[in-house]
Amino acid sequence: MSVKKIVKYGAISLREKSKEVHKISKKVQILVEDLYDTLYALNGVGLAAPQIGENLRVFVIDVGTDPKTMNPITFINPKILKKEGAVNSYEGCLSFPDAYTNVRRYKYVKVKALDIKGRPFILEADEGSLLARAIQHEFDHLDGILFIDHSRNRFEADKILMDKGLNPIDTKYLLDEKEMEEEIQKNPQSEEKPVD
Repeated sequence: MSVKKIVKYGAISLREKSKEVHKISKKVQILVEDLYDTLYALNGVGLAAPQIGENLRVFVIDVGTDPKTMNPITFINPKILKKEGAVNSYEGCLSFPDAYTNVRRYKYVKVKALDIKGRPFILEADEGSLLARAIQHEFDHLDGILFIDHSRNRFEADKILMDKGLNPIDTKYLLDEKEMEEEIQKNPQSEEKPVD
C-alpha cells in the first residue's frame, strides 16, 4: 500500500497501550500491508503498528536475510504464553534512528496470535534467536514498552541516545530484571542486533 512515517522516540503515543483488534477488516489488512511496505523500505526486522501511529495490537516480523529467504509473519492480538532463560541482545529500533544498546531478552518465547486471515497460530522461538528477540521487541511496543527500558547499562544507553540527539532514558520506565541479568552474567554471550 504505502510507506509510512515512523513515530520517533519522545512521542507520547509510543508509551500508550494498544487496543485489541476486534475484526480483521479491510482497514486492518491495509495497516498490515503498510507495516510490511515500511519495514522493507527501511530494511528493518520488525515493525509494530504504534510505530506508524496506529495504536492497535498488530506487528509484523521478517527475519529473512535476503529476498530469497523472506519469511513475513503477521501477529494480530498476540499473547506471550511462555518465556524463559535470558540473553544479551544488541538492539536498535526504527523509532530510535541509529541508536543501539545492549538489553536483556528472554532466550525462549512461545506466542499465540492471529494471522492476517484471522486464523490462530502458536509460534515458539528459542536459543535467543533473532526471531525470539524480535517477537519480544515488537510485543513490547504494543504495551508502550521500549527496548531501552530493558537496558543492561543505563548510563551507557544514555550516552548513546544523547550522541544521536535523543533524550536520555526516563528512569520511571526502566524494568527491574535482576534475575535475567544474573543469568546473562553466568552465560555471557554476544548477539547480533535485531533492527526494529
